[in-house]
Amino acid sequence: MQLFRKPRILTCRESGVTLLETVVALAILGTIAVTFLSGLVITTKAAFTTDERATAESLAQSQMEWAQNADYVYSATEYSPAPIPSSKDYIDYAATIAAEPLDSPDAGIQKITVTVNRSGEGVITLESHKVDR
Repeated sequence: MQLFRKPRILTCRESGVTLLETVVALAILGTIAVTFLSGLVITTKAAFTTDERATAESLAQSQMEWAQNADYVYSATEYSPAPIPSSKDYIDYAATIAAEPLDSPDAGIQKITVTVNRSGEGVITLESHKVDR
């Protein structure tokens, strides 16, 4: 039996994680996290834009039907828009309805243009024709 053992200072290599390995692992994890978060931001932005466009398209279609069902006004340059719903989905939306006769003088056919804006920026423009029947 040996009472005193010779310490092994340099005779075997200790296993463990070096600073370089830790830095490389953190860099890889950071790259993955940034890629994932970028994808998440892009997806969220696309969903918001799609929702905004669908809401504006629905509003434009209802405004177009409103204008086409209104009485025909000769030499009209615009029609008053229908009331916009007051729900939270339509906050900051506005609509304008422009009318332009196709012939001069007005022969009973107008080009109707509905423009829907959100916060002052144009989202969608819808065009159709109105006939005096």
